Amino acid sequence: MNANSKSMQVKQQLMELIDQGVYRVGEQLPSEIQMSKQFQVSRETFRGALKMLEEEGRILVKHGVGTFVIRPLPPIKSTLERLYSSGEMIRSANLTESESMISLTKSPCPEEAAERLGIAAGDAVYILKRIRKANDEPVMLSVNYLPAARFGEGFEQHTFSGSLLKFVEDTLGVTINRADTEIAVPLHIDRNCQQLLQHPHTTVLLLKQLHYDEGNQPVFYSQDYMRNDVFTFHLRRTR
Repeated sequence: MNANSKSMQVKQQLMELIDQGVYRVGEQLPSEIQMSKQFQVSRETFRGALKMLEEEGRILVKHGVGTFVIRPLPPIKSTLERLYSSGEMIRSANLTESESMISLTKSPCPEEAAERLGIAAGDAVYILKRIRKANDEPVMLSVNYLPAARFGEGFEQHTFSGSLLKFVEDTLGVTINRADTEIAVPLHIDRNCQQLLQHPHTTVLLLKQLHYDEGNQPVFYSQDYMRNDVFTFHLRRTR
């Protein structure tokens, strides 16, 4: 087990102790030396666990004073910090997903997608377009660009269904670890945007997302159009 895995294990054990009330909100934790001995890990490993808890807002580290358990902030619905699948995002909006319409073509890569993926414009990509419905109305439209050089004949040998992230990982053997996301407002003349304009009050957000594998290599680029009257996104800003 590597150091990160050990730190994660200690973090989870410490979380259980906090949830059980062994260490209460406002209470100072024992010293690093005592705690690392208690968990039978190195001080470095224990510091890694504390760092994770600090980033999650579960503890407050006052240098030169000590480490204190604090009350966690309420969760934020649809935070952009976590990489959700489209289906998860629909369910998080308390909607029941109905049918979806899918098209898959092998085409020359357009310039914007090629630039994001680090390939030449015109290189072959699989273009997966999907309209997701909930309550019998379209709520999300995704256009995904997947380089043919990366996936070979994977999309021709296997029938795509369900979550794209899960399909890429379980069927094609590529693990997605993270994504860079740009939030944009599409023009009303954008044809993809127009397919979601169901009501006079409907507005649309566009998430442009570049997904990376474990080695930080670009895997696929997506343009996710989402109805803003259905989906809301939040960020917790700190200083």
